[in-house]
Amino acid sequence: MDVSGLLSYLVSLAIMGGIYAIFALGLNVQWGYTGLFNIGIAGFFAVGAYTSALITTPMPEGVYATYVEQLIGLNLPFAFGLFGAMVVSAVLALIVGIPTLRLREDYLAIATIGIAESIRLIFNNERWLANGPRGLTGLPQPLRAWVEPQHYNYLYLAIVLIAVVAVYWAIERGIRSPWGRVLRAIREDETAAAMNGKNVFAFKLQALVLGAAIMGLGGALYAHYVRAISPDAFTPLFATFLVWVMLMLGGSGNNRGAIVGAFLVWGIWTGSTFATDQILPPFWASRAPYLRFLLVGLILEAIILLRPQGILGEERLVSKLLE
Repeated sequence: MDVSGLLSYLVSLAIMGGIYAIFALGLNVQWGYTGLFNIGIAGFFAVGAYTSALITTPMPEGVYATYVEQLIGLNLPFAFGLFGAMVVSAVLALIVGIPTLRLREDYLAIATIGIAESIRLIFNNERWLANGPRGLTGLPQPLRAWVEPQHYNYLYLAIVLIAVVAVYWAIERGIRSPWGRVLRAIREDETAAAMNGKNVFAFKLQALVLGAAIMGLGGALYAHYVRAISPDAFTPLFATFLVWVMLMLGGSGNNRGAIVGAFLVWGIWTGSTFATDQILPPFWASRAPYLRFLLVGLILEAIILLRPQGILGEERLVSKLLE
């Protein structure tokens, strides 16, 4: 592989790493700071991706309409797609959270994984909604006309990194505020938080909705990067399990850890295939991608056994009065 090819690969890796960092940050709000066990990330991922796709693409016309069906096609700018993805994902979290957050935490886990799989199956089987298993293609990309096609990924990388920084900054501001301190109190002992006059249900619902909105943003950025989405892209392994491993590796309760874990795990996930394609003969290289499952599983075991707090561990937040 020449230098330009290697650079293109690294840029693509960084884009996907940044998108997964957004998912990990959203999960960190829910689990790392509040203790909400969400194992339905794939559902918010899919809703964000499909919502943005339906908002930013036009309705199919002419011969194209005989092959593609979709509920709506508003043909609005990219920013509207991002905003819509966040809003719809937040509404979905609100619907899931209201009946489950007053119950034990395992009910939330059951509800989120059930909703995620239901969403994937609905998009797969209801062709009128978003073209069924074929999915949607030709999604628009922002500022595409500004640069040459071969250089566009550099611009999209800048967009993704801006989104990562914005999400990181917003979460940091929230977590270091009284609101964030209540979330951590609920995570440690929600009974004690309730006895101190805090509305535990309301704060848990806010954390669930905020985390889901962030995941919807990640889903939209993913959709406009790959420009083609189908239900197969939102399997639990690809869209939920990987995000959990990223957060656990980087450090739950640490936003910087979530970002570090996302880039490391995605680098291992894609780098293993890249390395085997370059080193192994074609016969073995075609079978090597299955090693990714083994590698990620080994990473998860190593985290649990050797460093359960993750690489960076939970950040210790101290009041300025005590510094």
